[in-house]
Amino acid sequence: MKDCNQCGKCCIKYGDGDLSATQEEIDLWEIFNPGIFDYVKNNEIWFDPKSGVRLNRCPFLDIAPKTKPDEKDKYTCSIYLDRPEDCRHYPSLIAEMVRDECEMIEVSDLSKPKQAQIKLDILMQDSRPAHFT
Repeated sequence: MKDCNQCGKCCIKYGDGDLSATQEEIDLWEIFNPGIFDYVKNNEIWFDPKSGVRLNRCPFLDIAPKTKPDEKDKYTCSIYLDRPEDCRHYPSLIAEMVRDECEMIEVSDLSKPKQAQIKLDILMQDSRPAHFT
């Protein structure tokens, strides 16, 4: 399994209404991060604060500055430390990564999915709650 190359596929795919935030996260944003809370409507995330319309992309997904004009876009999260649990726990399954065309997957991961899943679980252990596995 390769390291994440910040292709943004996961954030782009799930940032248009397929994510949720816990009530605890929303409550904490309201108190400590009103700039994030501005994008919450009726306890759902990523709504335009002015129009109230659901956004088709996470408002905190940014394209990183390029070091060379011809390099691929790399994406960053401007709320990385405060991102929703859904974001923190992704990816959780090799099959999910394959479905989403994650660029971390290698041919060897596809031929040995159980071993790849073990690698993924180790890689993600700091991002997931203890009861996750």
